[in-house]
Amino acid sequence: MPPTDEPAFENLIRYIQESRGVDFRGYKRTSLRRRISLRMEQLKIDTFPLYHSFLEAHPQEFIDLLNTVLINVTSFFRDPDAWEALKVSVLPQLVDPGRGREQLRIWSVGCATGEEPYSLAMLLCEVLGAAEFGRRVKIYATDLDEAALNAARHASYLPRDVEGVAEPLLHKYFERTNNHYLVSRDLRKAVIFGRHNIVHDAPISRIDLLVCRNLLIYLETETQNLVLPRLHYALVDDGCLFLGKAETQLARSKLYAPIDMKHRLFRKVPQEWRRIATGGVLMNNDPPRDPALSLHTRLLDAIVDNASSAYLAIDDDDVLIFASAGARRMLEVGDSDVGRPFQDLSVSYRPVELRSQIEEVRRLARPIRIEHQDYHRPPAEPIRLTIDIAPLISRDSRQFAVLLTFTDTTRTFTLQQELEAAQESLETTIEELQSANEELETTNEELQSTNEELETTNEELQSTNEELETTNEELRSANEELESTNEELRRHSDEFGSYRHHVDAIMRGLDAGVVVVGADLKVRSWNRWSENAWGFREEEVVGQPFTALEIGLPVRKLDESLRQAVNQGKASEAILEAVDRRGRILRCRVRVSPLVYEDRSTQGAVILTEDHADLANE
Repeated sequence: MPPTDEPAFENLIRYIQESRGVDFRGYKRTSLRRRISLRMEQLKIDTFPLYHSFLEAHPQEFIDLLNTVLINVTSFFRDPDAWEALKVSVLPQLVDPGRGREQLRIWSVGCATGEEPYSLAMLLCEVLGAAEFGRRVKIYATDLDEAALNAARHASYLPRDVEGVAEPLLHKYFERTNNHYLVSRDLRKAVIFGRHNIVHDAPISRIDLLVCRNLLIYLETETQNLVLPRLHYALVDDGCLFLGKAETQLARSKLYAPIDMKHRLFRKVPQEWRRIATGGVLMNNDPPRDPALSLHTRLLDAIVDNASSAYLAIDDDDVLIFASAGARRMLEVGDSDVGRPFQDLSVSYRPVELRSQIEEVRRLARPIRIEHQDYHRPPAEPIRLTIDIAPLISRDSRQFAVLLTFTDTTRTFTLQQELEAAQESLETTIEELQSANEELETTNEELQSTNEELETTNEELQSTNEELETTNEELRSANEELESTNEELRRHSDEFGSYRHHVDAIMRGLDAGVVVVGADLKVRSWNRWSENAWGFREEEVVGQPFTALEIGLPVRKLDESLRQAVNQGKASEAILEAVDRRGRILRCRVRVSPLVYEDRSTQGAVILTEDHADLANE
């Protein structure tokens, strides 16, 4: 696309953000333009305004667009040497009980379809053992692509997807179902998937190991400089960062110290942070309290700390500035959480989402009460909390903070439920007594009529019994026929499965490219040789017009041969020069043959491609 289309391109990016909430600010514009243009070429759309109109008319196109733009290139144990370095140089220190970190929190940023977090789970399970792994490890896996996250949650992979998994791990942590491998339930339970934009969303906190491999390379330099402090803030003081081999941003960074520079393993260097105006990390820099507190101040502190309710105060920047002793006991809020963004604390969304309520209190300048919310903090029993959210007003009538009061109303709620149940039971009993009296009056009349009906029914039952015996015989005969038919179907199914595996094995074993197209010249089959030579996987090209594929083979020169094979049943052969995905020049013998079925109808064509490096000598 020409540079003059830049306003139209920016309008398209803005429309995608407003319609689907996918924020591409900070991503390299050249990469975005190239990926979107590739999708437009597949649809044969020439300009950004036309594609903008197409998106408005076809909302389902957003899914295919995001699958194209968000490059989900991943695999199990990608770059095995780096994973071995992680296992040897980092994990022993992370799992050491002497660190004082009983719970291990891992974050996989840009997890795509889940291979990376499941690789982490297998590695940690091997180091800790299954019991300790289930008790200590929690892995958070985030990505911007909701479709990729759904695939990761299903945890079902094709055989070629698990080629990087060692055979012992494959047998130990995967279940074979038909032609797929399913990650074991114990590993799936340890991984939590969620949608997250690392550029704009708040980071997950208190992370021991943060894995962010080959994501930063898609961001502008300015955005990288914003993301790296976020990752630093997410880590605990001795936490580790694992980057991809293409990422060299930390070579001279003061935020991280290298553990293994070759394999991009780094340890966090603790910093003294200050609040920055551009949305950076927030840390508490309040001056130390004056030890000479007044009697009045100490009295207020004692009242608040000894109250049965829990109190939190949030300032205008949504930072936690106060937590009472009751809040520390009831809500898992500690001294270290004072000064942190409220949205980073679990209490901001559990037992109920509070940020929107806080905004409403600020806007309306009046308190809000949320009653009897269910709250469970294991191993304690579940309780009910009533939450009062009120603005704090200074003497000059200006709001300067919001006060959250959490009161345990479990007993009140229980008594209210019991009272309502008792009242409802009493009303029901009165109605039932009235109804029972009326029913007793009519029962005698019904019994007399029922006796006569029973005599008639007895005769009908005898007749019905004879009919049932006859029907039973017929059903037994039909069942035997069904069992015979079922056995025949099972035999055909086994034969078909064997034939399919046989054909797949042949296709994989051929040292030549085999592509099968239908009568419409769209790809139906694409073997492993073709994947290795042209760089496209089968699922990327199946259903696409063969002559429209952008591969190293000049496919458009085969258009006439393909049409002759489909329409006239005529085979042909050509010698073509091509370039494989590694840039190597090939001299290929390409034979196009008609695809003829048993009824002698031509349903497509078979394209056989062989690399003949010595054809020039023939």
